[in-house]
Parts: sequence; C-alpha cells; structure tokens
Amino acid sequence: MVSFSRRSQILLASSAALFLASCGADDVASPGAGSVPVTINQPAPTPTPTGTATPTPLTAAQFAAPTTQSGVTITSDEQLALVNAGTNNNVNGFGATLSGVYPTSGTSLATASNPQTVLGNTAFLQNTSYVGALSGPNDNAFSGWTCNSSSASFLNSTACTAVPAIGSGTPAASCPAGLTDDGLNNSNTASNPATFRYCRLPQVITADLTLAKIPGLVYRFRGQTEVGVDGTSNVTLTIAPGVVLAADSSETSNDLLLVNRGSKINAVGTADAPIVFTAQQNLTANGVSDSSQGLWGGVILLGRAPTAVCATGTGPNTADGLSTGAAAPCQQAIEGVTGRLYGGTNAADSSGTMQYVQIRYTGIAISEGNELQGLTLGGTGSGTTIDHVQSHNSADDGIEIFGGTTNLKYFVVTGADDDGFDVDNGWRGFMQFIIAAQKANGATNDSFATEIDSNGQEDLLPRTYGRYANFTFIQTASTQNPVAAIRLRGGADFAFVNGIVKTPSGEACLNVVAGAGTGADRTTIRPANSALQDVGPPTFNSVYFQCQGR
Repeated sequence: MVSFSRRSQILLASSAALFLASCGADDVASPGAGSVPVTINQPAPTPTPTGTATPTPLTAAQFAAPTTQSGVTITSDEQLALVNAGTNNNVNGFGATLSGVYPTSGTSLATASNPQTVLGNTAFLQNTSYVGALSGPNDNAFSGWTCNSSSASFLNSTACTAVPAIGSGTPAASCPAGLTDDGLNNSNTASNPATFRYCRLPQVITADLTLAKIPGLVYRFRGQTEVGVDGTSNVTLTIAPGVVLAADSSETSNDLLLVNRGSKINAVGTADAPIVFTAQQNLTANGVSDSSQGLWGGVILLGRAPTAVCATGTGPNTADGLSTGAAAPCQQAIEGVTGRLYGGTNAADSSGTMQYVQIRYTGIAISEGNELQGLTLGGTGSGTTIDHVQSHNSADDGIEIFGGTTNLKYFVVTGADDDGFDVDNGWRGFMQFIIAAQKANGATNDSFATEIDSNGQEDLLPRTYGRYANFTFIQTASTQNPVAAIRLRGGADFAFVNGIVKTPSGEACLNVVAGAGTGADRTTIRPANSALQDVGPPTFNSVYFQCQGR
C-alpha cells in the first residue's frame, strides 16, 4: 500500500506535468524521489472592529462659563442643568460635523423640534425637521443674495471684496432729479476710463424718494444722511433691486443712513439682485480686503414701538408698553448719533422693509459703549419686515436691537468684530434661520455670537423676551476667545430651539449671568413671575453644542 504522503506527491507531480503540457511543454522531467515542498499562505486575520471613538464628556466647567455680577453667580453646573432639562439637546458634539456653516450631511445633528409648537408662534415661524439655519450641504436658502469671505462662504455667492454689480461699464449720462452729481469715478481718460457716475443723496430726505437701478450709476451718501424728520415729515425711501449705495470716503465725517421715527425704508432686492450698502473703497478692484471693517457707520432704523430704558423725563414703562401713569411715554436716544430718539407706544409700528440686502464694512466707535453697528434697530415695531439681510465685517456688532418688537428671518452676520446678534432694552421678538460666523482673527475678546441683555436694569418693563429658532453660531477666534458663544444676562427671558453652537478650544458654549437676586430668586433663572412679566428660566430644545474645539 502506498503511503498517504507518497500518493500525494505523485498526484501533485502528475497535475503539474499535465498543466505544463497544456501550455506546450511536452518534455517535462518527472520528479525524482523525495518530498515536494508546498507553501500555503494563510490570510491575515481580520481586525476586530473598534467602532467610532467617543470622546470624554465635557465637564460643566468646559461647557458653561460662570460670571459673577453684583455679587451674584450662576454656576457652570446650574447652566448645564438648564440645558439638560430640555429635550433632544446634545452637549457633547464632536468631529467633522460642519464645513463652514454647512452641515456635512443631510442628517440633522440632533433630533429637531417643531418651533411653532415649542415657541407658540405659527404665524411667523416655520416648522423644520433639522437643527441649525441650513438643512445640509446643498441647502441654497442663503445662496446668491449673500457674499463670501473667510468667515463664511455660501453656495453660488460672490466674494464680499468684489466690486458690486454696477452695470454697463460706462457712466450714466446724468443723475435723477433731486440728487447731486458728484462726477465720475475716475479721470475718464483713455488709460483710465470712467465706469460709473456718483449721484449723492440729500443730507435730509424730506419727500418720498425712489432710487431706481440705473446702469453705470452709484448712489452716494455723505455724513449723517436722514430719511424724514421726527415729528415733522414722514417720508419713504424706496430702493430698487440691484442698487448700490456707497458711503463717501472723500471726506472724514461719519457716514451713515438713518430712518427717523414715522418714516420708512422700502429696500427690497431679490436673490439675484441684492441691494448693496457698502463703502466707496469697495467700488475699486482690490480696494478692500478680507479684514477691512469700520469704513462707514451703518444703517439705523428708528420706530415708535415700546422700549424699556427711558430718557430722563419719560417713562417708566409698563409691561404693555403704554407707559401708563407716566408724564410722557418712554423714549430713548439711539447710540452713535446725537438727539435722535426711538420708542413709543405702538408695538405694531412699521419702519419699512429690508429684504435681500447686504451691508458691508461698517461699524464706528464714537466712544466707549456708544457705537455704530452694521444694522441698528431702535424701537422698531412688528410691522417692520427684516429678512434675507447680511451684515458683513462690522467693526462692532452685526446687528443691535434696542427695544421694539421686530422679528428677523434669514439674517446672517459674518466677520463682526464684536457680537453677531446683540439684543437689549426690552426687545420682544422672534428670529429664525439666523447665522453668526465670527472672523478667524481680530475679533474682540468680548465678542459673542449673541449677547442678550437688559442694559443692567434687571426688572425694567417691557422685559427683554426673545425666541431663536434654527440658528447656527460659529465662533472661530482661537487666540482671542470670549468666554462663550451665547451670553444671556440681565434677567432676559429666552428660548432656543433647533440650533447649532460651535466654539474653538478654550471657549465654552454658554454664559448665563444674573445681576440681582439671591438663591433661587436670581434674575435670568428665577421661576416665572407674572407680576414682573417673567416667564421663568431660559429653555433649550434640540440644540447641538460642539464646544472647546472638539
């Protein structure tokens, strides 16, 4: 009997010979006696899956920053507990979840809530199935009418540094009636031909005025340009889609556009032809850079809706905004200018409409605490429409709201040197689809995505009351961090729904501050008290927090 090993060798040799013969090798030597070595390569073992790494949960001190004001402190643990008391919040977000302001996936970063139900407003708010201002990487809600910078880029939008579309490439022949012809933009020689004509607005607009889109024409304003006169003339400034308005840099006065109480602005652009307010430097190629800011004062709208902080001899105000029992209704002087007042008793007041508008390179500090923003609202009412507006590279806040009842939708702040959304003095309203994307370098060490306040007056009426839905707050200034992205103080009542908050290493996400009270009775987080128009501590639902550069 042939042994098994021997028989195996014969079979292997026969098979090899047959294989070679099939290839044309007929004269194949037979193997001699002995064993035939056979090498078997074993496959490498499959590694055991390890799954996605889960980082260590943030501590309360990493998530929230405490601030002591007037001897009162809300601890980090208490702030984290406020968030944990809500539903669908994630306080331990991490990883490559965002590309700029866009989610990297169409899957919501947290389970969304219905803002209409949570916030009790079905007239203004939309129901959404995602958190943040954008639903995913292909959301085009902010496309075209915005401009791009290192702070944030949007689909199908052009660079903020690019010269706005003035049209035709040759100057308009003349200026419309009532405007001053400020000449051409250059010497109009063969080597330096003019491409547009400057037409300057009156210093005070005392009759209705319409600015049409005329190719080769830029509307220029110099110094403090005002629409209407409070108590004297109520007029409307109408601005057509695609119009470019530029602050005059040929002189040193603080250029700004101010709409007085009783008058209106009707600036309605389109997604394809936004209205652009900018600095004259932006009308020359390479005239501005990504870091340019503070080149003019900004836009100010003043209205007759209630405010909480009153000038001497007016107010105090009451919860209904009627200043019941006061010698005169509450009103106040607006920041940044002298002798221009806001406030009144008409919560539904209208200061006009701003839609599809860019406001570029603004912000001037007149003095400490007295600044001009990109857009300033003073006592504007619920009849005022503000949506699809971008404030870019303000040297102060992107927008600051002093009292009033105006709601905002589709509002984006890019590159603000100070806060993105600053609300105070009894503002009561709603915002949805809002973005604050801080500049990477140069922002102040007190710049928050949103700063919510009551001007140090904890129980003035009407109480500051705000509701944010579908917001994206991106803090990026890694070397000049403020303490957090959201600062909520002054006894303000607030609720946050369907949001994304991202901060760099060393920066918390939340900073809740109270300036009065003791124990459980501290303002900002005390229980509801109808006698003080206080609905209780802030609430958070469906907010994704990615703090500390995770």
